[in-house]
Amino acid sequence: MLKSLPRMLLAMAVALPSTMTSADEGGISFWLPGQFGALAAVPTAPGWTFPLIYYHVSADIGASEPLPRGGRGQIAAGVDAKADLLFGGPNYTFAEPVLGAQASLGLLVGLGRSEVDVETTLTGPRGRTLSTQVNDSLKGSSDLFAMGTLKWNHGEHNFMVYGMGNLPVGAYDPDRLVNLGLGHAALDAGGGYTYFDKRNEFSVVTGLTYNWENSDLDYQNGIDAHLDWSASHFVTDSTHLGLVGYVYHQVTGDSGSGAVLGDFKSRVSAVGPQVGHFFKVGNDLWYANLKGYHEFDARNRAEGWNLWLTLTIPLSGE
Repeated sequence: MLKSLPRMLLAMAVALPSTMTSADEGGISFWLPGQFGALAAVPTAPGWTFPLIYYHVSADIGASEPLPRGGRGQIAAGVDAKADLLFGGPNYTFAEPVLGAQASLGLLVGLGRSEVDVETTLTGPRGRTLSTQVNDSLKGSSDLFAMGTLKWNHGEHNFMVYGMGNLPVGAYDPDRLVNLGLGHAALDAGGGYTYFDKRNEFSVVTGLTYNWENSDLDYQNGIDAHLDWSASHFVTDSTHLGLVGYVYHQVTGDSGSGAVLGDFKSRVSAVGPQVGHFFKVGNDLWYANLKGYHEFDARNRAEGWNLWLTLTIPLSGE
């Protein structure tokens, strides 16, 4: 089966929104680190596919970490957040080249549940404190996400560029602690590379995110930079094992009258294991991938772990 992979690889890299309190406004970023993984830049089989992605995340910020509020007071917030989401949508890969590359377009939307518990302590000028604990949960849908890619193959070397954006129609209320929609539009673009010699693969994808203002809060997230990577080895013709990771840095500060915490730049890194497997269903080649990330070096962002289970379903045969 491995010999046919360059021709039969499916559309595995799909755009997902960030739905967790993680800085950016409320710690929420448009780009969800870990979106790209194994074989990200390898051209795929022409035609329709339907990726399904289950995403679980658990993250927290310790109550002992003070965040400046302004004046002589300060806020220390303990945040414990969890989410379970299922994303899906159609993806079409064109058979005719565009600029010598293989082009694809896709749409994605998510359904699920997110919850957050927050313990907040306000310290006043005379050292007096006021503590409160609140929680919130929400079931609903995410924004609608669109993505396009161009991929070039040169033997073992593969290159890609991509662009993605959102239509902010998901469940969002500026008065809630947790939301599944962003409340603002964003645009992300970047490029990637995959080395693939039919036994070993290494992929890296990097990009930048521009965020428009959230008019409900007069808050504009800064520009975010991110890098996703994957390294794996095919232990059989159809199964590969390896590692994945990501690095996320906010490179410009937040702004607007709602940005009461200042520029509030965030960062986080992560690494973890992965396993991928190609298998036949009738005449079609399906693909499943399981990967997990353990986060570290977080700043102004919740830190924890997340799990991805992806199933890519072809909707058109060869």
